[in-house]
Amino acid sequence: MPAPKSADKRFCYRAAMTSPVRSGLLRLAICICSCSIAKAQHMNAAGAPCQKVGGVTGAIDNCFARAYRVADDQLNQVYKQIRQVLTPEEQQQLVAAQRLWLQLRDATCKAESDLYKGGDAESPAYSACLEEETRQRTADLKTTYGWVIANSK
Repeated sequence: MPAPKSADKRFCYRAAMTSPVRSGLLRLAICICSCSIAKAQHMNAAGAPCQKVGGVTGAIDNCFARAYRVADDQLNQVYKQIRQVLTPEEQQQLVAAQRLWLQLRDATCKAESDLYKGGDAESPAYSACLEEETRQRTADLKTTYGWVIANSK
């Protein structure tokens, strides 16, 4: 999987190329090692599923796609529970917020996967982002509305 495009690579390249020859090779070796390591993103986030899946891109992508479907089902269950206890006005507010969140999620995940545009990691990065953002939205909804659900019983 190629590392994401970043300003760090350009900096490392420039630093290595402008240093004296003796230390230049050492700096170049250090920069190559440190700059080629993928930055932390949703695929490598703490607690992310699929981290132990073998290095085959298709297997990783399938794992994250399955994990996303599970996260999406959980989000839909929580969302349905919340809507059942809200007033019509509160439901409208929740629906509006959810629509905006979907736009944000999609834009966030596209931006992340575009860091790998044309590379093997593009699709798994998108799936991993969808899964993580969806799990986070579920947690946020539980935090915001959990007390409303608890008090409605």
